[in-house]
Amino acid sequence: MAKDYYRILGVDRDADAGEIKRAFRRLARETHPDANPGDLQAEERFREVAEAYEVLSDPDRRRSYDRGEQIDVSGLFSDFDDLLRSVFGGSGMFGGSGVTRSSRGQDVLVRIGLSLEEAAFGAETQVEFDAEGVCSTCDGDGAAAGAEVLSCRGCGGAGLVRTTRQSFFGSMMTTTTCPRCRGRGREVTRACRRCGGSGIHSQIHSLQVEIPAGVSDGNRLRLRGRGAAAPLGGMAGDLYVEVEVRSDSRFERQGDHLIHRVAIGFTEAALGAEIKIPLLEGGFQTLRIPPGIQPGWVKRLTGHGTPQMGGRRRGDLLVEVDVEVPKALTPDEEDLLRKLAELRGEAPLPRGMGSRRRRGSRKKRPDREMGW
Repeated sequence: MAKDYYRILGVDRDADAGEIKRAFRRLARETHPDANPGDLQAEERFREVAEAYEVLSDPDRRRSYDRGEQIDVSGLFSDFDDLLRSVFGGSGMFGGSGVTRSSRGQDVLVRIGLSLEEAAFGAETQVEFDAEGVCSTCDGDGAAAGAEVLSCRGCGGAGLVRTTRQSFFGSMMTTTTCPRCRGRGREVTRACRRCGGSGIHSQIHSLQVEIPAGVSDGNRLRLRGRGAAAPLGGMAGDLYVEVEVRSDSRFERQGDHLIHRVAIGFTEAALGAEIKIPLLEGGFQTLRIPPGIQPGWVKRLTGHGTPQMGGRRRGDLLVEVDVEVPKALTPDEEDLLRKLAELRGEAPLPRGMGSRRRRGSRKKRPDREMGW
């Protein structure tokens, strides 16, 4: 069954030469093996797109194809570079020996805020940023509809011009950027009005970004080639996504570990207790406090911290327990405590000496301010 070259290029059967060229330029950038490292099928997809263009861009071949005749494509691919230079100009798709080769779009930095749970377990988030993008009117070739893209007549498509001059030391050759095409190696008969012939213009980009589990505050994720577009098919810049992790009232993060601080009453510390500890993944875990713990007692809950970025293990959750001493006592509570002190042979301040000074009373001497 014959291939549908129009479908492969995504154009109508009555598309003109300019539409076919623009469609090929766009698809060649997407399918070229250099733009798809590690993709073993990229070359086959690019070959199919190139074959469709080779047939439909030649008037005689196109007429034969439209009549349903068999097209011999065995000799069409002697040199892919020649094909690309004929479409993208003398510098080829990814640039030539002139300035175009090193032309690269700007890198872009965006910052996103994440909750502690999102940073720990990963998330998908939408980012928006303003940057140069491929012109949708000319598909990035800088040419108006119906215009031609030609190799620069000043440099022959190299983007550079060489000048030889005689000096005291003999002949000296200097190489400079071509003033006619400004190093692009190409020119158009009529420039696109929207982008002024640059092939790019400023636009709002929206991108879904997958945040890996275990990221920390200040981490930067690099998305190659998702930054600002470069003029006339140059390599796009990179997008950097910087993570800002919001504080969480329940936990303090230290690396892959989490710290949860909780205060218990002094009777609970003395007699033991059971308390509920929140977990980052949701829910609670019951923690038994043994009798007689001291302030600053720490219990490690293994594997309840944050996942390691790029790893399989999780950090730990450290529960730090403080003992809360009541600041005010009812008479009954004070009686019970004084009875306990008597049983333990302890000597607290006499009743009333530790109470606060009544409003309007005479100011105490400095040596009495602290209750001594």
